[in-house]
Amino acid sequence: MDQKNSGCLYEVEKGTILRILFCNYEYPPLGGGGGVVNAYLAQELAKRHEVTVLTSQGLGLPQEASENGVRVVRVPVVFRKQEASANLLSMLMFLPMGIARGKKLLATNKFDILNTHFVLPTGPVRQALARYGQIPNILSVHGGDLFDPSKFTSPHRHVILRLWVRHLLKRADTVVGQSKNTLKNVGRFYTREVQPVRIPLGIPKPQLDGAHREAYGFSKDEVVFTTVGRLVARKGIPQLLEMMEGFRGEKVRLVIIGSGPQEHSLKEECSKRQVSSQVAFMGFVKEEEKFRLLQISDAYVSTSQHEGFGLVFLEAMACGLPIVCYDHGGQTDFLSDRENGFVVPLNNLAVFAEKSRMIACDGELRKSIGERNRRSVEEYFIERCGEKYEALFQEAVQRHVGQG
Repeated sequence: MDQKNSGCLYEVEKGTILRILFCNYEYPPLGGGGGVVNAYLAQELAKRHEVTVLTSQGLGLPQEASENGVRVVRVPVVFRKQEASANLLSMLMFLPMGIARGKKLLATNKFDILNTHFVLPTGPVRQALARYGQIPNILSVHGGDLFDPSKFTSPHRHVILRLWVRHLLKRADTVVGQSKNTLKNVGRFYTREVQPVRIPLGIPKPQLDGAHREAYGFSKDEVVFTTVGRLVARKGIPQLLEMMEGFRGEKVRLVIIGSGPQEHSLKEECSKRQVSSQVAFMGFVKEEEKFRLLQISDAYVSTSQHEGFGLVFLEAMACGLPIVCYDHGGQTDFLSDRENGFVVPLNNLAVFAEKSRMIACDGELRKSIGERNRRSVEEYFIERCGEKYEALFQEAVQRHVGQG
């Protein structure tokens, strides 16, 4: 074993400071939930450990920065055009660039553990760096990298990609999934030889301030539905616009937070359905603004076709909002029908619209569910997620030391 690269030649005890290298092709402000939760986790663990993140650059971001105690190293991917979504060329470019920069990091820094997020496109970088640095490697899968029903390019649809993903899963020391649905998809589409560990994701406890809906042009007697996410096919936003057609002319508004390639077509759809005056496109907003918008809302609605976990559901719950969503994805681990709102059979838009109207018409129902959600979300704050990852890292490093 190369002592310069491994940094693992010591007895690991509870309280030992670990040198952690995260690898993720997306990291805020680039990408969606998978990058966001990686940032939450990195910043939580940076309170007790030395944390570095290797990720993509692009869009004028600095090559290296310190962000909330985390060293963020970015490699150029010149083909990236949008913050919200990556294209195939930018993902492919991350492979050689990430491997080259990662090897330089390993040659000059001691790391104890490598944690990679997303089996594709980041998994091949993990495999190369773990072999080069001779350090234990943990692969965290987020759901969409295994199964995305809205994409033709989803790995589960293609034999070669399925075999590649299977190989990458089997080469990891440990595979982590954030939900029962994600763990099920590992065995369903790829391999039953791997037994993933489930660690639910978490969010920082939000610091909520006194938001006022009048500042956004909404009146007190309006019912405000809100949805958050990248404007891509998987989110199913056209269904929300169809639902809003049923509220046309009523004091009901839909707030859409996020940007993405479908934004123009969605605005055209609003015009076609004559609901433009009731739908507000907020675009990409900072975290503080997102929570202010959630605070002035009455309910959170999502017609997403699949979520690996669904961090934003937790954020909405922390703001005291009832949820209306579909029953397909990791959110079913913590959302129960009639308990946290309404969990509707996938793509049954008639029932979805019916439950949304029930929420809109019953202020007491909104209040009681919202209060329940505020209490139940406390189990999913980032401290719990960080503790579980920390224990997993300690165990992996200890095991590696014993084998050295």
